[in-house]
Amino acid sequence: MLDVARIRKDFPVLERTVRGGQPLVYLDSGATSQKPTSVLDAERHFYENANAGVHRGAHALAEEATDAYESARSRIAGFVGARSEDIVFTKNATEALNLAAYAFSNATALAQHEAAGIDPRFVLRPGDSVVVTEMEHHANLVPWQEACRKTGATLRWLPLTDDGRLDLRAVDDVIDRTTKVVSVVHQSNILGTINPVRLIMDRARQVGAIGVVDACQSIPHMPVSVGELGADLVAWSGHKMLGPTGIGMLWGSAEILDAMPPFLTGGSMIEMVRMEGSTFAAPPQKFEAGTPMVAQAVGLAAAVDYLEAVGMEEIREHEHGLTAYALHALSQVPGVRVIGPQDAVDRGSAISFVVAGLHPHDVGQVLDSRGVAVRVGHHCAWPTCRRFDVPATTRISPYLYNDESDIDAAVDGIRAAQAFFGTGAQHAAPGLS
Repeated sequence: MLDVARIRKDFPVLERTVRGGQPLVYLDSGATSQKPTSVLDAERHFYENANAGVHRGAHALAEEATDAYESARSRIAGFVGARSEDIVFTKNATEALNLAAYAFSNATALAQHEAAGIDPRFVLRPGDSVVVTEMEHHANLVPWQEACRKTGATLRWLPLTDDGRLDLRAVDDVIDRTTKVVSVVHQSNILGTINPVRLIMDRARQVGAIGVVDACQSIPHMPVSVGELGADLVAWSGHKMLGPTGIGMLWGSAEILDAMPPFLTGGSMIEMVRMEGSTFAAPPQKFEAGTPMVAQAVGLAAAVDYLEAVGMEEIREHEHGLTAYALHALSQVPGVRVIGPQDAVDRGSAISFVVAGLHPHDVGQVLDSRGVAVRVGHHCAWPTCRRFDVPATTRISPYLYNDESDIDAAVDGIRAAQAFFGTGAQHAAPGLS
């Protein structure tokens, strides 16, 4: 069992008050997590002691900065069971997923000009298909829409059941011999659903498609070994796992990273440059053009240290208990309907809901007035909201520094919103009015 009171002391922002002296109850970690002092100290220490350009300078600070950067890569790789040379740093997970999508559209454009060395697995043409799911974050949907628009390929998706899980009855029909890439979320940021990604990736492999997994909401919350997901590429971000903003990761198998064309070009990612043309460095440097996010990598390595000291299995169990508690508590409030799985089986801690008679923004505003920070809106998952016929939801997303008292504060705030706007048991219809 986690000692939440002790953990909270490591997060300075959780000591503050908001909105006229209300204690902060932070339930928006699905958007971004808070940062412990050790992460803040690690970034500051780097800037105060070793700040320099990496991989290029010949002086002492440059050597120390390079060592700090590559040591951070190794530390982060170990956290997800990977080799350091298979971890590409990006500025966020959105860029990592765009890197994957642009590999296909760039390869397709080069193939049209009969360029040498283009791996046909990355070439999309009319008649080919790209498969996603109906619960994707826009970051794992729009880049694939664009890749299809540029190449003439067709976008397909695995639909959702009424309880917010993937409908896999037709998976063998959706993912077929026309499919070149399958890109799916591991844990939904809006529904909380934990998807059977290994099953889906195995199907992708059967038809020769490249498999991609968005692990932004899973790697911070449970033990994840990227190799066990069965994917060729896995993307996630640092700021959701106690790390700094401005850093994301793309893991890829060595063979896939070697075959992929780069997304960004310029300094640091080259092997040789002549006026007539250039050749590129080996991965991961091939995908890291320009000055990299060194301090952020150092800070994220410190976040990994913190998470491992707490224990990822312990974090998973803690959140599982909080999720079950929150689902039960919300079910006791008349007029509240959870959007997504109604129990804690194969489910993460992000819980979206609607309140009969109230817009989610009104619920969020009342909660904010009481110091409770939640997310409102479509959560960059507009198609999912349309699937469940809601314009938006309110979402709570607890993490390792939350406990049942925080859930209670949110539930009390929902009841206060109902009282303020004159709704309640008489408006117990399961949805928005």
